[in-house]
Amino acid sequence: MTDTRILVVDDEAKMRRLMELMLVQMGYQVESAADGLEALPILERQDIDLVITDLRMPRLDGMGLLKRLQEQNNEVPVIVITAYGTVESAVEAMKQGAFDYLLRPFELETLEAVVCRALEVGRMRRENRFLRRELEKGWGGLIGRSAAMRQVYEAIDQVAPTKASVLLLGETGTGKELVARAIHQTSPRAANLFVPVNCAAIPADILESELFGHARGAFTGAHKERVGKFELAQGGTLFLDEITEMPFPLQAKLLRVLQEKTVERLGSNRTIELDIRIIAATNRDPLKAVAEKKLREDLYYRLNVFTIELPPLRRREGDIPLLARHFLEKHAAEFGYPCPDLASDALAWLETYPWPGNVRELENMMERALVLTRGQGTVSLRHLPVSVRGETVGPDSDEAGDSLLLGPQVAALERRLIGKALDRSCGNKAEAARLLGISERTLWYKLKKYDL
Repeated sequence: MTDTRILVVDDEAKMRRLMELMLVQMGYQVESAADGLEALPILERQDIDLVITDLRMPRLDGMGLLKRLQEQNNEVPVIVITAYGTVESAVEAMKQGAFDYLLRPFELETLEAVVCRALEVGRMRRENRFLRRELEKGWGGLIGRSAAMRQVYEAIDQVAPTKASVLLLGETGTGKELVARAIHQTSPRAANLFVPVNCAAIPADILESELFGHARGAFTGAHKERVGKFELAQGGTLFLDEITEMPFPLQAKLLRVLQEKTVERLGSNRTIELDIRIIAATNRDPLKAVAEKKLREDLYYRLNVFTIELPPLRRREGDIPLLARHFLEKHAAEFGYPCPDLASDALAWLETYPWPGNVRELENMMERALVLTRGQGTVSLRHLPVSVRGETVGPDSDEAGDSLLLGPQVAALERRLIGKALDRSCGNKAEAARLLGISERTLWYKLKKYDL
């Protein structure tokens, strides 16, 4: 017998007993009440997963019970059953918040199917409540309740109130910037700016000016003063993503800023006192990056006051269904589509796929599936990209379409090979580029091009 608890509300004792026997046979725990007034104290005292109620009862009937549950903001799903049902009463029950409506007599199989669907809806509502609580904590887009993510949340709680520098480690797409934002939002600096800088995305000759700012006339083209990211983050948090991609000479200047807590704009002698927190991130092994001269050893130890390692999606047991449904709901709202269901075959595949692109790849995949379904029906396995399902990509596939043009075929093949290289290299970009026989900069370009 499961821990799932169902409350049966019916004024006829024989019907209550029959319903209780049927539900116990399905493996559920059952509570019973003779009408809505008896049901309300039970709902207050116990954690009820589903209510099955008759419509017509003395004192407080099914409609009255639905209304009271709405007033109490109780999101428990309700199935309404009556022998006197009409289309009008069914519509009214649904308007009052009933999950579904059954007319007596009904088969055991029918009841079992409706109960299963209602319990699934109840589970999703509980998960959504969990997500809302996380949002209230200021953890932004962080979603997940796996043991691995709970460790991340605990680490955020520990370090956020302090002034310590933080080093975030994790594969591409694991949500390092989201964690950095969460640390900022739950810190005393939350009222000030969070300033992100992607060290890999900004050309080396521009990055120094972006960080430090410059005075007018500091170099050719510097026609006016520019405030750098350090100054912009004053009182707040500066997030340096992909710190190992920062040019080695510039790392020495960054180290000096961290040590002296001051900065000077390029071409200026004016020293500016800084009060900022530094959060850095990398998808590399930092000690290996130090050995390969990608990261200064002294800078590594300066940044590595507190380390948080983000788990790859494939190690976040139980989080994939939650994330997939969240992304479907998110993009359905953006597109103005109804949110489709997620079929069991698609969900089973999602939970076994290795996710080289991690959460970012999952979000892109759900957005693509939503476009294909237009929010109608169910997202099934056929709506997921052929290139990652391990099937042959050809002119008849969904990925390449019916076109015989070379471009779509090459793009599909490149996505698949890049995904395999990232998987084999455990997300290490330099190693993936070596496996593919291309430069690391070219790989970065293709990752951005294909949203991987």
